[in-house]
Amino acid sequence: MTVDELQRLRSELNGLESDGRSQIAARIKTAREWGDLKENGEYHAAKEAQAHLETRILRLREQVRAAVVVEHAASDAVQHGSTVKVTDLGSEASQTFKIVSPNDAKPKEGLISATSPVSRALVGRRVGDEVEITIPAGVRRLRIEAID
Repeated sequence: MTVDELQRLRSELNGLESDGRSQIAARIKTAREWGDLKENGEYHAAKEAQAHLETRILRLREQVRAAVVVEHAASDAVQHGSTVKVTDLGSEASQTFKIVSPNDAKPKEGLISATSPVSRALVGRRVGDEVEITIPAGVRRLRIEAID
């Protein structure tokens, strides 16, 4: 992942460990004051939210611990962190992708995972190269128009 991606993970983790936990604790405290815990839906919902929060914190800690930072250096080849403009040779439609870590991928916004078939086909290629990618919908042929 890039330095920016790692920083976003650390920032989210810090927020969940501080504000997130405080908010959940306040919800549990308030719900506990409402009486019988066996039939207190708000209490059970708050405890469930706490479990989800702690799971997210554990996952983020693991991602931060296992992170390998990749420096995006100026290059004429596609790499992690590159923004790539391609033309679909079947439809002549242009698309722009940015190759990001899997946890930051938002395909509808053009942010594709470094582990996706499209990214794997593009990494290491240069402007003018054509790649063929097998996807669930069939085979796509793309030509790299620009790399940023």
